[in-house]
Amino acid sequence: MKKLEAIIRPEKFQSLRDELSSIGIGGLTVTEVAGTGKQKGQTGVYRSTEFQIQLLSKLKVEMVIEESQLEEIVDIIIKSCKTGNIGDGKIFVSPVEEVIRIRTGERGMEAVL
Repeated sequence: MKKLEAIIRPEKFQSLRDELSSIGIGGLTVTEVAGTGKQKGQTGVYRSTEFQIQLLSKLKVEMVIEESQLEEIVDIIIKSCKTGNIGDGKIFVSPVEEVIRIRTGERGMEAVL
């Protein structure tokens, strides 16, 4: 099993969600996050006064998947979320040793599905 975390632009989430649903991925966790990378924030203007926004709003999408699904899902994320501009996000992949459903005690992929 693998844990996949993707940091994406908020406006790209719905298209990503639709693509993941089309291949049967239903379980995911979405968190509103803020951060900075190469974008270095942006300049805003309020009542003719400039100000710096240091942290930009992003979404973190997390899912635990079977290793055999990894490349397909990575390709979907890239296809759905890529604009070609700085700030498109990142994908992180980590191994998952065990998953346990609290309600039933199921383990492994049975607990994920």
